[in-house]
Amino acid sequence: MYAVYSFLLTLVLLAWSPSILLKMLRRSSYREGWLERAGRYPDSLRSRLQAVQPVWIHAVSVGEVGAASILANLWRAQRPMLPLVVSTVTGTGREVARRSLPQAAAVVYFPIDLPMVIHRALATVRPRLILLTETEIWPNFLHACAASKIPVAIINGRLSERSFSRYRLVRPFIRRVLQCVDLFCMQTGADAKRILALGASPERVHVVGNLKFDAVRHADTSLLAEQWRRELQIDAQRQILVAGSTHAGEEEVLLQAFRRLRGEFPDLLLILAPRHPERVAQVETAVAAHGMAVVRRSALPQGRDGAKEVILLDTVGELSGLYAVGSIGFVGGSLISRGGHNLLEPALHGRPVLFGPHMENFIEASAYFVERGAAIQVSDAADLTRQLARLLRDQGAREKMGQAAMVALAAHQGACERTATLLERFVL
Repeated sequence: MYAVYSFLLTLVLLAWSPSILLKMLRRSSYREGWLERAGRYPDSLRSRLQAVQPVWIHAVSVGEVGAASILANLWRAQRPMLPLVVSTVTGTGREVARRSLPQAAAVVYFPIDLPMVIHRALATVRPRLILLTETEIWPNFLHACAASKIPVAIINGRLSERSFSRYRLVRPFIRRVLQCVDLFCMQTGADAKRILALGASPERVHVVGNLKFDAVRHADTSLLAEQWRRELQIDAQRQILVAGSTHAGEEEVLLQAFRRLRGEFPDLLLILAPRHPERVAQVETAVAAHGMAVVRRSALPQGRDGAKEVILLDTVGELSGLYAVGSIGFVGGSLISRGGHNLLEPALHGRPVLFGPHMENFIEASAYFVERGAAIQVSDAADLTRQLARLLRDQGAREKMGQAAMVALAAHQGACERTATLLERFVL
């Protein structure tokens, strides 16, 4: 089965290669890291790793890096000499990892899941333990780790119903792959049930909660909001809607809702953060087509722009903190069928959280916050406009939702300590 998987993956890569080459020609940033993806690392990195056996943490992109950094920072306090290597798949994840995990010996791209590449990467890094964030299942990588007797743990594990359905189609193969994982630290009972149904060994599966609940809240959110208002040159009286991690098809809905709301709230400001930075120019064009004054976040330090109606976030790693400045936070990937994104970031700052009907990737967390009055799930564009208007009119309702969010977060903290305790036997 592994040979069949490798053959199919090779065919996919060959079919994908023209598109990759075209992107590499068009964008210099896309050319970065392909040697690392092939398991070839710089001599400087090889020499740094020669004398140590690091813990290798893999986090696909920005959200996974955020969860991994919570655990890594706890370990840094407990074991300051424990060496770390971090891998990501995306360039934005790599950039955020370099900032949030400065203690790491290296931040690299994850190798392509082909046997020769994997063996070359493992021979260079020589990890004592590998942590895969949020159920990253790479068959050849896991098989090679088991053959080399390198323990592997999945941390902050989650498995959506959509992913579960796909894996179930090849359950006999996935069951063999999962036997290569020594520990599953799953977020919820539902996640644990799904991974068990795919063939994980029961004694290796533990429900520990969501690491993101343990994110350190800023000591004074109002102070952080004030700092952001100064940085973004926003008057203290303006109400702000922060729409984060939006996708194509959502910005148009949000802009239409925003234009209607501006009729009643003429000073309302929209901070719009596309999920993929390469779409910033496209979104900027869409905002301008609505006749709105838009400015990129990176252009703001160049001078005051009091006429701005929309701030377009074109920087990486700032969205989580930016939710603090919002009167209301909207979580993208939810008005269209993308499964939603992390709703804990606005909640962490005690802000009302809104999201659309598609939160399949966070179904338990979204239901939990809605049930406790900390979030609102809107059904469509009209409902979104209606709920936003109601909250903008009622500061008391916003504060009540924000407090409910903080209580909901506090009730589910402790996943980081529980995960660290389970991992202790691998790093003694």
